[in-house]
Amino acid sequence: MAKEEGGNTHATRTVIELRKKILSGELPGGTRLLEVPLAEELEISRTPLRDAMSRLAEEGLLERGRSGGFVVRRFTIADVVDAIELRGVLEGTAARLAAERGVRATALASLQDIVNKLDACVGQWPNEVDFEGYAALNAKFHKALAELPGSDVLAREIERASRLPFASPSAFVPDRADNAAFSRSLHVGQSEHRAIVAAIAAREGSRAEAIAREHARATRQNLEHALGGDASLFYRVPSLALVVN
Repeated sequence: MAKEEGGNTHATRTVIELRKKILSGELPGGTRLLEVPLAEELEISRTPLRDAMSRLAEEGLLERGRSGGFVVRRFTIADVVDAIELRGVLEGTAARLAAERGVRATALASLQDIVNKLDACVGQWPNEVDFEGYAALNAKFHKALAELPGSDVLAREIERASRLPFASPSAFVPDRADNAAFSRSLHVGQSEHRAIVAAIAAREGSRAEAIAREHARATRQNLEHALGGDASLFYRVPSLALVVN
């Protein structure tokens, strides 16, 4: 039993390491993963490595090669847009169910507390934005929102969708405030955070769902900036190496 638990631990660690390499652009889309050198690099045996690659294939980051083994998946821009849309639909459902079912006062207060902390991150002017703090708290907000209806099924599917490249709520949040468009988008996003919480508190399910779905579109807008308006943003999102035109 101890050996099996150790194997599971190794596989989990390998999933994390491989996911990091893929999303950082170190393993670009189309890269064929060779078991022997990869196992040596990660200092792990090939069995837990295969398990890790199978799990990443389930997440959508890898695909099985025609002749066996695994290849880092390439994504089209349409794939990225669909992934963002899917997360928006799921989060909208979570917001609606939370409003319709009602939530504990403590849970709602916790979500409001995150929003209050986000207020401090966005500041009043573009050069006052704390992008790193915003990204961390934004991820925390979306995780709490997914858990608010009390549905393990829904929370799991939102987590799964958010793991897809570029679909996570903070996928395109840059690390410094040198782009006015991004700064404005964060202020809009923060107003939507407040509106989502208010709609849930007022038990307005349809409104909560609509705002949450619209809120996800900010990620798509930031994607468009990264791919078009400002070339420098492209290089600050290494996982875009997975995208092909």
